[in-house]
Parts: sequence; C-alpha cells; structure tokens
Amino acid sequence: MSADSPDHTASFGFRDVPAAEKEKLVRGVFSSVAKNYDLMNDLMSMGVHRLWKDAMVAWLNPQPGWKGLDVAGGTGDIAFRIAKVIRRRGGEPDITVCDINPDMLAEGVKRAGAEQAIAWVAGDAQTLPLPDNAFDSYTIAFGIRNVTSIEKALEEARRVLKPGGRFLCLEFSQVVVPGLDVLYDQFSFHLLPRIGGWVAQDREAYQYLVESIRRFPPQAKFARMIEEAGLSQVKVRNLSGGIAAMHSAWKI
Repeated sequence: MSADSPDHTASFGFRDVPAAEKEKLVRGVFSSVAKNYDLMNDLMSMGVHRLWKDAMVAWLNPQPGWKGLDVAGGTGDIAFRIAKVIRRRGGEPDITVCDINPDMLAEGVKRAGAEQAIAWVAGDAQTLPLPDNAFDSYTIAFGIRNVTSIEKALEEARRVLKPGGRFLCLEFSQVVVPGLDVLYDQFSFHLLPRIGGWVAQDREAYQYLVESIRRFPPQAKFARMIEEAGLSQVKVRNLSGGIAAMHSAWKI
C-alpha cells in the first residue's frame, strides 16, 4: 500500500493514525519539548543518555577530513561531540545537522554560539534535501523511531552516504536483561509521564515518547531493516542492558 494512500497508517505511540498526520503530530511533540530536550532525555534515560552519546561518537571514531551528517539532531548534541573529537585530532570539522523541526534547530543554533563548523538544515529524514554520495558518516540519535517511514529514512541514509560511508544509529530499544525490563516499564509508563507533566508541563508529549519506544522494532528486526535498505556489515551494541542500542552499518 502506498504511503500516500488514505488508508495507510503509521504508529503514533500506541495509536495508529493516518500516515499523512504523523509528521504534524510528532512536530507538535518536539516543538513542545524543544527548550527542555536535554532534560527530556535526562528523564527518559535517568541521565545516562550523555554516556550513550559519548559511546556512540567513540564507536563512530570520526576522522579529520570527514564530512558528517547528523539527522534529527536539532539541538546539536551529537554534532558538538563529533566536532570536539575531530578538533582534538587536528582537523577542522565539516558537519551538517538536518532536522525537520524549526524549534529544535533554533535551540541548536542558539547553543552553537560562535561554532562555525556546523551547518543547520531544515529537512525531513525521509526526503533529505542533500545530494547523493556526499557524506562520510550519517548519524541519528533518538530520532528514527519518530519518522513516519523508517524504511524511507534508511534508504535516504544510504543514498546520501559516500561508498564506504558509515551509518550509526542510537535509539531506545528492547531491554534484554531479565527483571530490568519490568523495572524500566514501571519507571517509564508510570512515572515518566507524571514527571514530564510536572517539569515540562506536557504529560501527553512524554506519554507519546514512552509509547513510541515500545512500538520501535527490537534490535534484530531493526538490523534486518537496515540490511534491506542496502547497507552492509550491520552490527549491534546494547547499552544499559538494551534500554538503548547502537546499530552500525556501511555503504559498500
């Protein structure tokens, strides 16, 4: 069924909504939480997202001379980390951040200050406004579960990567440690929306974000989706018992 079909649906948390409406709904969530985005991730990961992002950039191992793309990275968390590593290695960063949400991009630009090595581009992960075979690395952290079509986003990742380019995704995933899954469910479903309502004054946004994690494919299934998009040598690393996971692949 075509994504443009009026009968085509997409998940928005635990609800299935017309695919054409999901983007607007997700945009509303992230416009609401943009100013508290780091706080949101602190709440959802109990603060550990900062270590996960460090682990992601360490596994990426960015090199001087690389041209990097960070998708759904509006506030710049991953881009700033990559830039720091490249400068430490004697290079000058060349990084593009692409995000569909103008409020998230505005937060990133504000945080960047005098940082000139990052270009900020408004665009959809499913139809990137960027050329073919242009980037040495494509990163996406906590963003791919929010797109309407994960398959299209993965195909776009392959399209914009250079041959030999690296795909690396960090995303909340499926807990694989017995007992931890129950504890994490209790925290995320029962406490997180309440905390979000209190701290960010938007309980519904946090409820959606928790539900979106549960609807996201588990590690092995997502790895197969990456392979089906034409990327190769897929590897998975679980973080914190699978609360989050990194998926790495290459464009051959």
